[in-house]
Amino acid sequence: KAFVTNRVGDFGLLLGILGLYWVTGSFDFRDLFEIFKNLINNNEVNLLFCLLCTLFLFAGAVAKSAQFPLHIWLPDAMEGPTPISALIHAATMVAAGIFLVARLLPLFRVIPYIMYVIAFIGIITVLLGATLALAQKDIKRSLAYSTMSQLGYMMLALGMGSYRAALF
Repeated sequence: KAFVTNRVGDFGLLLGILGLYWVTGSFDFRDLFEIFKNLINNNEVNLLFCLLCTLFLFAGAVAKSAQFPLHIWLPDAMEGPTPISALIHAATMVAAGIFLVARLLPLFRVIPYIMYVIAFIGIITVLLGATLALAQKDIKRSLAYSTMSQLGYMMLALGMGSYRAALF
């Protein structure tokens, strides 16, 4: 499940990167943010296409950080050995999606609709993760859902535009 779910997110991330490169012609973050903002503000690009590209980028982050639609892999991944599950919780997989959204926040702020989507996904993940964590009998699965809920708080803070509240 973890492999397939993350490949779905990776495909969305790849489509988002290719779409933004097609629009801006750059992979450099500073240039990308500036060109994207100018194109949106001057109505030189289709807003729907840019919204779709940013949604694809966000789909990659959703899969990596086990947010609501693509959260099914995290509890099953915790059934492995304890050191491996501790590594997944601590610093590797789940933090990557939050870091991606935080790094691309200037890009997402240009389109308010995507910020609403990020906050809404964060709210759903917080509620779903906390509810499922309370209903579990296995402590590792409960910890996985609790981690998912805490990541939802971080995503909610990023969706509200608060970089500092999400990461510190």
